[in-house]
Amino acid sequence: MLPSIYNGIRRAAFHTLRTRGSQPCRVQSTFDGLPAGLADAETIFALSSGHGRCGVAVVRVSGPASATALRCMAGLTRSPPPPRTALLRSITDPQSKEVLDRGLVLWFPAPHSFTGEDSVEFHIHGGPAVITAVLQALGSVPGMRPAEAGEFTRRAFVAGKLGLTEVEGLGDLIHAETEAQRRQALRQMSGELGHLYQDWSHRLKRCLAHVEAFIDFSEDELIEDGVLNQVDGSVRDLQAEIEKHLKDERRGERLRSGVQVVIAGATNAGKSSLLNTLCQRPAAIVSPIAGTTRDVVETALDIGGFPVLLSDTAGLRESPDLVEREGVRRARERVEHADLTLVVVDCSNLPAETTQAAAFLQDHLRTLLPTQEQPVFPTDRFLLVLNKTDLLPEEQRQKLDRELRQVSGLPPVCLISCHSNDGLQDFITALHSRVKTLCGDPLSGAPTLTQARHRAHLQQCYAALAQYQQHRNNDLALAAEGVRLALTSLGRITGRVWVEEILDIIFKDFCIGK
Repeated sequence: MLPSIYNGIRRAAFHTLRTRGSQPCRVQSTFDGLPAGLADAETIFALSSGHGRCGVAVVRVSGPASATALRCMAGLTRSPPPPRTALLRSITDPQSKEVLDRGLVLWFPAPHSFTGEDSVEFHIHGGPAVITAVLQALGSVPGMRPAEAGEFTRRAFVAGKLGLTEVEGLGDLIHAETEAQRRQALRQMSGELGHLYQDWSHRLKRCLAHVEAFIDFSEDELIEDGVLNQVDGSVRDLQAEIEKHLKDERRGERLRSGVQVVIAGATNAGKSSLLNTLCQRPAAIVSPIAGTTRDVVETALDIGGFPVLLSDTAGLRESPDLVEREGVRRARERVEHADLTLVVVDCSNLPAETTQAAAFLQDHLRTLLPTQEQPVFPTDRFLLVLNKTDLLPEEQRQKLDRELRQVSGLPPVCLISCHSNDGLQDFITALHSRVKTLCGDPLSGAPTLTQARHRAHLQQCYAALAQYQQHRNNDLALAAEGVRLALTSLGRITGRVWVEEILDIIFKDFCIGK
């Protein structure tokens, strides 16, 4: 049997009670490896408003020398100004006393700042020369240095101002390019996802405390009956919740990185024309010569607020040309991994009898996409785009549309003309609907997974809880180890695991030594 970890926790309790200043046990995270006390030892500064000419630029300072920088550069000889109050001042060079600009200064004393440290913001004019002069002047103040990438947010995390999931949400918000991405990132940054994981962590801490206490004190009859039964129920409930959370069809991750949409079809079906029409620029070469597109052409789009990475691919056909064969191989590979495939078909190749069109399209799909091995064609991953409808008589086009809408077993069909733009709006509506289904609504329901690392740690957590159930009746120490591993996996998502919290639960829930 594994030795109970409670003995080590119990010994640490007396040291904890003496010091009263114990720090949390940090688990390995993206910020591990920092020298201890970095946030307290140095003051950092950087341009926070982005590079390039602008009306107003914001230079941020954080650390113990922030007040010194404010006094030196804003001419404040007395105490700092009132917190979070804008003050119009001349910004001067602390060495030469030359006026660099005239702007606003704001003082954020610790701990009421973004980083939890003393912080200052200089709101100056956004010309490159002004920004450079102010940054150089700050660099001349003793104890100050330029910030590294992400260091302000890193200090906010170390100070406990942000959890890891909130940090990741902030990063996603900065990089959000569509409305749906903004909504999802803002929801994560507000702490909803972190609160969900913290709730799970709290329940796991309680389970671990109860199991460890049972191991150490049950023989002395100091533990209430039914404690392990309560743990069993909690573990089952947690497993069910985590399993449901994992079965989200990767909507959050897809929304964060973009829906992979691939345009595929035979040569000269109008794939490149469709790409150019959707992105409204000549992104791909259009030519009547079959096999013009050899490689994958990618472009990013915003479809109704959702991010889409659209790929045009080589025409799918047999070819003796080695380069074209490689293009066809890459096209099939993209289709295999795509979230959604737009299968483009030339309407002029359809049978004259519209009643035969459905059978033709089904055969056509399997001919073009031989990698699909399912007995039933996965219609939810495809849209059929019948292009060049301007070449059909209006009566034939309408009849074709009616016939295909009544056929089951085919993906949704859209009739368009990239030449005249006929049917394009209906197609975009159908595309938006499909993309929205793939991403989900970022504001409804429980918060979704947005990071691959979250998914990996949650899978480890789920497996560790299964270990508890496996050893529950034959080796309680191994079962407790499963709960501990599950708690550690959750801690790797949020950023820390508090050993002292487990002690608090033990002493709060049980009258040990009574």
